[in-house]
Amino acid sequence: MDLILNAGVFLVTFVITLGFFRVDGTWKLSNGREAFRYFTVLSNILCAAAALLMCFAADRTWVWLLKYVGTAAVTVTMLTVLLFLGPTIGYKLLLTGRDLFMHLFTPLAALVSFCVFEKRGLSFGAALLGMLPVALYSVLYHHMVLRAPADRRWEDFYGFNKSGKWPISLALMLLGSFLICMALLLLQNA
Repeated sequence: MDLILNAGVFLVTFVITLGFFRVDGTWKLSNGREAFRYFTVLSNILCAAAALLMCFAADRTWVWLLKYVGTAAVTVTMLTVLLFLGPTIGYKLLLTGRDLFMHLFTPLAALVSFCVFEKRGLSFGAALLGMLPVALYSVLYHHMVLRAPADRRWEDFYGFNKSGKWPISLALMLLGSFLICMALLLLQNA
């Protein structure tokens, strides 16, 4: 079952990612480049790469840890959509089409796979590695939304700097990421 879940996470994410590069029947690198600014896409690709590696090298500790980090990242994605973006943007927009998979189905498959079939026990220090994607992305997002030259800046598509509240958003995302990591720690060690 674990092999099926991991292969499914990889294949679904691979097909969706390819789709970013095809717009109106045309394949172009520029078509898909914009998709890579979203944590959703980056977290799903990280998790999919780890899931693929789990299909071939599940016995390697570093592969399992990468799967953990990817699972933590897509869990952040899923819970951010369900608890923050859904109420402000609308669930219909965020849970239809390919977003249904990237925001809900692949994160759930990764969670079930990691917490049910890949139990090995997780230390507190290793659990903190799950915060890396959020910490690294926060640096990128902060730069691209607030510091980049005006012609290269991203819009604040997540609304994290709404009314200048970037510090609060950052603290909440890091706290949320920490709590997710602690929940995964408990599930792994149960």
